[in-house]
Amino acid sequence: MTAPIIAPTDLSHLGGLFDLSDRVAIVTGASSGLGRRFARVLHGAGATVVAAARRAELLDELAEELGERLVPHAADVANEPDVEALVERAMACRGRIDIVVNNAGIGGAVPAEDETMTQWRRTMAVNVDGLFHLSQLAGRHMLDAGSGSIVNIASILGLVAAAPIKQAAYCASKGAVVNLTRELAGQWGRRGVRVNAIAPGWFLSEMTAEEMFADERSMQFVRRNTPMGRPGEAHELDGALLFLASDASSFVTGQILAVDGGWTAR
Repeated sequence: MTAPIIAPTDLSHLGGLFDLSDRVAIVTGASSGLGRRFARVLHGAGATVVAAARRAELLDELAEELGERLVPHAADVANEPDVEALVERAMACRGRIDIVVNNAGIGGAVPAEDETMTQWRRTMAVNVDGLFHLSQLAGRHMLDAGSGSIVNIASILGLVAAAPIKQAAYCASKGAVVNLTRELAGQWGRRGVRVNAIAPGWFLSEMTAEEMFADERSMQFVRRNTPMGRPGEAHELDGALLFLASDASSFVTGQILAVDGGWTAR
């Protein structure tokens, strides 16, 4: 019996799989830390990046560094008019929005019994309300175009408890991001818009610099409980971001990609 002839697979597309040329991306929380890195990564892949944060001077520095295709825009994602203006600014670039990276977030360690409602509401306003509002407004344009990728920055603390660290509001907010990611993916998948999330483990950022990385006992805790025995390095999120933002993940939606050195596998 003659074996079936299998046509050779065309792999010519692989070279441009992560190419973001001519695409427009919004990155929130882009003034420092991981958000600043995310803006650089997308810009390096060819995208026009609208970098948003509250500290305009840091965004201007980033624009000077990267030059063309980096658009600084001062905005507080917890302020509804700011989010509306941010989306308008992004649409003015090329008439569309292709990628949104919802990175802006705040935290803080405090025992649940001592956490004030003001602290709780502010955390939810930034980490959940602002993320949803930007996803909704940008998502409308993506739905009209029939394509788009939203990448939410969640956390391993949206998947597991933070104990012995005490972060009730932060954990609750990131848990909300995890399931909101799934819900938006379910609603928008048939209309061409993908929604996924990255759940980083312990990475150096403005938020973790003092509470974790500057304290040797905390770092011992991280090394002891991470199967890979160390915290993550900033560049180790680059691949996950590019994968989810680009056509490399064209059949991926509603997924939470933990980049955590095995923390959540324990």
